[in-house]
Amino acid sequence: APAFSRPQVEAIETIIREYLIRNPETLIEALDAYEQRRQQESGKAVRAAIAERRAEIFNDPAAPISGNPAGDVSIVEFFDYRCPYCKQIVEPMARLLREDAKIRLVFKELPILGPDSVIAARAALAARAQGKYHQIHQALMNSRGTLDEPTVLRIATASGLDAARLKTDMAAPEIERTIERNRALAVALGITGTPAFVIGEQLVPGAIDLETLKKLVAEARKGR
Repeated sequence: APAFSRPQVEAIETIIREYLIRNPETLIEALDAYEQRRQQESGKAVRAAIAERRAEIFNDPAAPISGNPAGDVSIVEFFDYRCPYCKQIVEPMARLLREDAKIRLVFKELPILGPDSVIAARAALAARAQGKYHQIHQALMNSRGTLDEPTVLRIATASGLDAARLKTDMAAPEIERTIERNRALAVALGITGTPAFVIGEQLVPGAIDLETLKKLVAEARKGR
């Protein structure tokens, strides 16, 4: 078929423009349909990534664990110690673990907010060598302000750690490898901020309240 002439193209564009002005809901419906399709495709990609990298997500031996190690539902939390939204989720998560004895919580340090975030993540992971991960984790989450190395070491001492030993352990290559694995995993899952959670087959970005956590756990149990 011959191409439209320039006047014909202009006439068609005018008709379309006038139609959309008279019926703006058509454009909104099209945008809604596009967004739904985009979310569906994104959800499929995330579920595929979770299935492909399940062992890294749920069973990395370098990832600290809280709650019930043999729990029937695992919550994997990607977080940054300088993230205010990560601090916001601490109490709801603690309450969930108190109320539900069958939850296994997996910690994934994802320091994305600058050098202080990296220092804090290194310190927390290194604290495992002294059996004090949970103590320093809680203290770092409760902290406010800067988390430079002197501050983190003071927090470590107050948490019962040997600060000199901790400083040495923070430089261990396996600490950096753990953080890099977490970063690579976040990229694979499409995580762009903290906190973010993997619960069952779902990736849930952002801070969520206790009721939402309970709902997601219930859905994960149904899907087992």
